[in-house]
Amino acid sequence: MHKLGAMTAELEAVQGYFDAITYAMNHLPAGEQAQKLAGPIALLKFRATRAMHQIVDDAVQIFGGRALTQTGMGQKVEHLQRVYKFGAILGGAEEILTSLAVRQAFRAFPPSARL
Repeated sequence: MHKLGAMTAELEAVQGYFDAITYAMNHLPAGEQAQKLAGPIALLKFRATRAMHQIVDDAVQIFGGRALTQTGMGQKVEHLQRVYKFGAILGGAEEILTSLAVRQAFRAFPPSARL
């Protein structure tokens, strides 16, 4: 049951992050959306793909050898472990997404701020 709880927590955290960004997109003027949300959206995609990796890995552990079969009880888990990485790659590599988010955050700093 521990793995199911951890999987649910991962999914709920990503859903909460997604809901917060969706709310911001619906309430920010169109001109401010790219400026204020590009970084958080990049981090959301990064976090969602990391969560998917962890969830799929836990599902494989739960299903054991059945997770390797393309038919029967493990077919959905086998399919997920085969294709989940597409989402991580097609929208930009993790390094690119996190770099974008950090650059966006630095742009928001006042010029007098120093690290």
